Amino acid sequence: MTHDNGPWARQPPPQPARARRRPRLLLWLGLCAALAGVVLALAHAFPEAVRTPQDWAAVARAAGIAALVSAGVLRGGRVLGPQHLKYAAIWAGVIAVLALGFAYRGEIGGVGQHLRLAFSDGDPVATAPHELVVPQGQDGGYSLVAQVNGQRVRFVIDTGASDTVLSPDDARRIGVDMDHLRYVVESETANGVGYGAPYVAQRFEVGPIALADFKLTVNQTPMSVSLLGMSFLGRLESFHFEDRKLVLRWRGDG
Repeated sequence: MTHDNGPWARQPPPQPARARRRPRLLLWLGLCAALAGVVLALAHAFPEAVRTPQDWAAVARAAGIAALVSAGVLRGGRVLGPQHLKYAAIWAGVIAVLALGFAYRGEIGGVGQHLRLAFSDGDPVATAPHELVVPQGQDGGYSLVAQVNGQRVRFVIDTGASDTVLSPDDARRIGVDMDHLRYVVESETANGVGYGAPYVAQRFEVGPIALADFKLTVNQTPMSVSLLGMSFLGRLESFHFEDRKLVLRWRGDG
């Protein structure tokens, strides 16, 4: 017969004082980290309030006093127990998150846009009314996906090309009748004179930019990719390169 209680019952060994203090220390460190986050977020949100070294010294003194007071309470362990300190750390963390969200609201608002640019895979990203952005590729060039008569075609941006040129493979894939093309358009290339055939797409779309009866050239010799030249870029209000991005702007009438 066993006895769970009584003087002969086995008692759990008492925890050393260091083990009892460890959770309180971790909670106090979390509270200090949250307090530091609040201070930095408020300084970012209101930079005019903390401008001089004297201002930062005052902030440091206030934070230091708060840390010392909380450490003294933690050491005493009577007025503020571990559970109270845990709640205080949670609330300080919530305040820090809210303050950081307010301070970096502009950057947070652009997270979705940055993700779309990172994973666009050639699809232009709308960043403002009548503005599209094409991110730079890993090879240093710029390419985008356009719709030619409803079919997706990848084009490399070529500001040195006067025409927008379809490769024979892309032209064949979107349904161009290759047997009835007449290769009468001459162009100077790095390999000499090249020939292409005129072709009119009923609809040419780059994002929300839609052009009807858009003139293209189907190249006679094979090409690794189609080219988007000045025949399209020149119809925009403006285009420019900045910060590894191609920015396209067009008028409201499309």
